[in-house]
Amino acid sequence: MLASDLGETLVMVATTMRDARNPWWVIASAAVALHGVTSIAVGDVDVVTSVGGARRLMARLGVVPIEDDASSLFRSTVFGRWETPPLVVEIMAGFHVATAAGWTEVLPRTRVPIFVEGCAIYVPERAELAGMLRLFGRPKDLERARLLTA
Repeated sequence: MLASDLGETLVMVATTMRDARNPWWVIASAAVALHGVTSIAVGDVDVVTSVGGARRLMARLGVVPIEDDASSLFRSTVFGRWETPPLVVEIMAGFHVATAAGWTEVLPRTRVPIFVEGCAIYVPERAELAGMLRLFGRPKDLERARLLTA
């Protein structure tokens, strides 16, 4: 069972993305929760799509792209925060994580629909999501990967 704020946010994402021209995914903690891991806190919803898809989505929602929001671990070509839903939705494209080999693009290959109130939310399949979380390498991501594969 999803928390009500997460469920409401995901329905808003699915409704907004219904006519998207490019594939999109929910990743990170919200995707872990969608896969049935209920013991984690979800503070926001991360949506990854193409650069064009992110720009069109943000324009439609009135979300202003955030420039220079890169951290030492993550960076995106396009990044914005949709703050209307109960949980903030972070929209990103050209999403990269810093690894020992340098900046590595994070773009899922698998796309599994999980339904919330009749709305399809797309997430990477479990093994790919766990690998992505391990790539992020933060303690909270490693724990999420462990729970996802337990």
